[in-house]
Amino acid sequence: QVQLVESGGGLVQPGGSLRLSCVASGNIFSLNVMGWYRQAPGKQRELVATIARSGNTNYADSVKGRFTISRDNAKNTVHLQMNSLSPEDTAVYYCNADGRTSMWAATLDYWGQGTQVTVSS
Repeated sequence: QVQLVESGGGLVQPGGSLRLSCVASGNIFSLNVMGWYRQAPGKQRELVATIARSGNTNYADSVKGRFTISRDNAKNTVHLQMNSLSPEDTAVYYCNADGRTSMWAATLDYWGQGTQVTVSS
């Protein structure tokens, strides 16, 4: 199994910044795409940003130019730097990773427990 633990959420004023981090642990053979999703109250979970092991990134249009995703393959971590935050960014942010526990295992989808980000004055 692979466990994902997020940190860095909290309350921030509009225009402020936060940095989310996610650490993967457990029986890790490889991690492929890692990313961040979010779910606001009453809404479906949506993609925020993803990053491949190669470093290729993908962002939701709503966060382009404001958020930056990065990863450290040696430490099995992924980060999300969030700048110019607005109340519309308020949500629970979830870390996600596709990974395998061995060379012969199937690639599975793993999720963290989520971290709350609240943007409010």
